[in-house]
Amino acid sequence: MIAVIDYGSGNLGSLIGALTRHDAAFEVTGDPQLIAQADAAIFPGDGAFPATMNALRERHLDSAIRTLIARGGAYLGICVGMQILFESSDEFAGTRGLEIFPGAIMKIADAPRIPHMGWNTLQKTADHPLVNVLGRDDYAYFLHSYCAPVGKVTVATTTHGQTFSSVVAQDRIMGMQFHPEKSQATGAALLGQFLHIARAA
Repeated sequence: MIAVIDYGSGNLGSLIGALTRHDAAFEVTGDPQLIAQADAAIFPGDGAFPATMNALRERHLDSAIRTLIARGGAYLGICVGMQILFESSDEFAGTRGLEIFPGAIMKIADAPRIPHMGWNTLQKTADHPLVNVLGRDDYAYFLHSYCAPVGKVTVATTTHGQTFSSVVAQDRIMGMQFHPEKSQATGAALLGQFLHIARAA
C-alpha cells in the first residue's frame, strides 16, 4: 500500500487525481503507524519548511517517515516534501529537517524573480530508475523560493538564477522540487516510474 501523507496541508487533490489515473492503490492518511508500515509513501508538501516540519513533529509523522525509510520503503517527497529530506533550511531563521540527505536548503540566488513559478527544464545529471524516463530538456512546473544544493544525491538539475537540484534520489528515497501532478506528460512519466519502483519491493 502507498500512503499519501496528510499532515493538514499540502495539495492532495491534484496528486490524488494523478495517482487515480495511474490506477495506483493508495490511502490518504495522517496515521503515523500506517505510514511507518506502508510499502511506500508520497509526501506532497506545500508552503514553508518550518511550518511543515512543525506539523510533522506535532503529529509524530517525522518519526514515521524515518521508520518507513529505515525499513526500505519507497519515499517520494514533492516540493517541500523533498526539501525536508535535507539537514536544514535557512527559511525563517533556520529549521532542522529529517537529515536523511546532507546539505541545507537555501533561498534561490541571482534569480530574475522569486518565487520561481512556471515551467522550466530538467537536466538529467545521473542515472537512477526514477529519471531514466526523462528526455532532453523535459519541462516541469515549479513554484518555490528555496532550493536544494547540487550534490551526490542529485539526479536532475534546473537553472533559475542558480542551478539547483530539481530531482534527488538515493536507492528508494526520492524527491522532486517541482509538482509532477501538474507537469503533464513529464510528471505522469515520473510518477509512473516511482510507482514502478514502489511495487518492486
